[in-house]
Amino acid sequence: MYTQTEENILDEEVVLTEASTGKRFANYIIDLIVFYLIMFSLGIVIALIFGAEALEYEETASSKALELILSFAIYGTYYGLTEGLSKGKTLGKAITGTRAVQEDGSPVKLASAFKRGLIRLIPFEVLSAFGSPSYPWHDKWSNTLVIDEKRSTGRNESNN
Repeated sequence: MYTQTEENILDEEVVLTEASTGKRFANYIIDLIVFYLIMFSLGIVIALIFGAEALEYEETASSKALELILSFAIYGTYYGLTEGLSKGKTLGKAITGTRAVQEDGSPVKLASAFKRGLIRLIPFEVLSAFGSPSYPWHDKWSNTLVIDEKRSTGRNESNN
């Protein structure tokens, strides 16, 4: 359990309880499904606008690289936008009752949310989440935490 205590203007104690590894894994699975739904929907939109031929191409090393770069950009953007605009939530976090926050318990900043999204693109980054407590690179390098909203108190957005 990560607990940080500090005094603020209201002399309110801030206690942040990290989300369990199980909840974080559930977040990952749910958000991965959402990402694949976004990619599938994008394919449908492209086919409707440009015709099905737009999705048919000769698979070369360069076309595969471009496809990989675009999917990485969409993946990182999904996390950055959703966490940044919804104060630390993705669909997975909303379902599991967790939230990404700054290490001091304040709502995650848009810049930190995008940094978290970009760090997720590092190969094998997902493996850094294994352990108890789970403290993956995208948390460590962006100075953020994923907290269990029901077990945390203080200035995080869920308690306002």
